[in-house]
Amino acid sequence: MILNEYSSGLATITLARPEKANSLTAAMLTELKSIIADIAKNSDVRALIVTGAGRVFSAGADIDEAKAGLAVSPLWEELSSAVAALPCLTIAALNGTLAGGAFGMALACDLRLAVPEARFFYPVMRLGFLPQPSDPARLTALVGPARAKMILMAGQKIAADEALSWGWWTGWLRRTIF
Repeated sequence: MILNEYSSGLATITLARPEKANSLTAAMLTELKSIIADIAKNSDVRALIVTGAGRVFSAGADIDEAKAGLAVSPLWEELSSAVAALPCLTIAALNGTLAGGAFGMALACDLRLAVPEARFFYPVMRLGFLPQPSDPARLTALVGPARAKMILMAGQKIAADEALSWGWWTGWLRRTIF
């Protein structure tokens, strides 16, 4: 469910569970942490791209696992902290919708690129959970406090063009590279 490849200094991680909107399980989060740890030790890796298979980057936590406790797992923060600490350039290639817990991984990247039809939302607080500890500060640094509150607290859905104008992501991505 997680694909990773290395080529000429570039590491690519693909969330590959398109039949479930690339929703993440505890096992996937653990595997992602392991891959990120390997990348951190590999001085040949100069850049990392994280993307999703299909038309969704990630819907966040797998619903069944979220109800069983994954929604409040420290794995989310551990993963995003590991991504943020990488010594190479990190890029979230948002090939579609980004929601929930997967937001933290994208926020931890240095750059975020998105396809024009991408949508972003963070329904965590609306569902009764708190965001990952680092997410509010990272999002506020990118879009300002009022917009961060609108996304985090109200679960507002944001279209790609609006997110670009806010500075949340860096530029357009052409789907044909996937």
